[in-house]
Amino acid sequence: METPVVPSVRSDCSLHDSCRTPEKDRGSRTNPMRRTIPSGLSDKTSIFTSFSELKIKEEPDDSSIPSLSAEAMTAFAQLLLVCNQSAPITLAEAFSTYCLYSSFNEDVHGNSTPGSIVKLGEGTFGEAFRAGSTVCKVVPFDGTSLVNGETQKKAEEVLEEVLLCLTLNNLRADRGDNVKENSCHGFIETKDFWVCQGPYDPSLICAWEDWDAKCCSENDHPNDFSNEQCYIVFVQADGGRDLEKFALLDYNEACSLLVQVTAALAVAESACEFEHRDLHWGNILLDRDETQDKNHTMGFTLQGKNMCTRTFGLNVSIIDFTLSRINTGDAILFLDLSTDPALFEGPKRDKQAETYRKMKQITNDYWEGSFPKTNVVWLIYLVDIVLQKRYSTFTSKDDRELRAFKKRLAKYDSAKDCLTDSFFSDLLLSDEDAQPSTA
Repeated sequence: METPVVPSVRSDCSLHDSCRTPEKDRGSRTNPMRRTIPSGLSDKTSIFTSFSELKIKEEPDDSSIPSLSAEAMTAFAQLLLVCNQSAPITLAEAFSTYCLYSSFNEDVHGNSTPGSIVKLGEGTFGEAFRAGSTVCKVVPFDGTSLVNGETQKKAEEVLEEVLLCLTLNNLRADRGDNVKENSCHGFIETKDFWVCQGPYDPSLICAWEDWDAKCCSENDHPNDFSNEQCYIVFVQADGGRDLEKFALLDYNEACSLLVQVTAALAVAESACEFEHRDLHWGNILLDRDETQDKNHTMGFTLQGKNMCTRTFGLNVSIIDFTLSRINTGDAILFLDLSTDPALFEGPKRDKQAETYRKMKQITNDYWEGSFPKTNVVWLIYLVDIVLQKRYSTFTSKDDRELRAFKKRLAKYDSAKDCLTDSFFSDLLLSDEDAQPSTA
């Protein structure tokens, strides 16, 4: 399975190589396969047997859809069930849910025009578009033709990605009185999923060609898709710009970035043994709260304890869970990176490449196992990135504090442990000041 960049919202034309997860040579036709292991089992059960154990949740609450055996339901049918569909819809139908249908205007020839649909970026996975106030990632799957030089994902792999997103969505605090043992808002909100089929809609093609004219797309033209092509559309919130393109204003914002990422990872570790395993600067989105109040805080709940941290008006969202490992409660989802040796062959002294190699050393290539230390090495990478950016507003004391923090991080075994570091003592508020995280 390919490991693409999920482009940030407001992405410009440049997808810098250093923020991309290394890709294999196009046309290699070899991809690491995501595997599902039923929770509590150590043997490498087949993906279909594993799915029979899953209880698929339609909404992040206590209600669930009864699981069905793989013999009675294919992965594609289960995917439709998760998406609350009886059959695939067209891309135009999916996008019109988030744009006023009038935005799909027609020109004098009767062809659709983009309206409010704008292409934001691309990866070998497919394309990302803005539709209204949402970001829609369109991923082709189950086709026989190569897409952007790669084998298309199978329905089983897509279903696992959907289940992983739903599990992380479950970390978002309930709007009612149901306080969760672990909750946070540090992961991008996935608002919906759609299974689609058919050719690319003319509106999307117009948006694609507009972007291509400005940025010279490396992807295949979407006209190449057949009338039978299937897609999964991930509908996500607008999280802002990625860290590569986002300029932090000062040391306070740098601290806010680090504490929010650490808190989100700590909560997900505790709730579902989550490891991101690919937390480079292209996979962290940032935005600023435009209100005048500078006493911004973010609430979260960690192992039943209500906590709160200062954010200084910075909102952080973690994205792209392609390489992630998670325990949904019914199954362990992970990507077997031992089948992708190219991931670990990046240049020496490159921070991102070295972090992949550190993960390999930590896991000893046993990728289905729980190794929260992998989250720690990405936090170390993140401190390196902040230092590397050499913000002019940082003082020599700020620089020393960050370097000392980075050195201390190496002794921790999880993000939860990292959160106890003295670096965060002035950011985390006391229990009596903290409130449960809310939507």
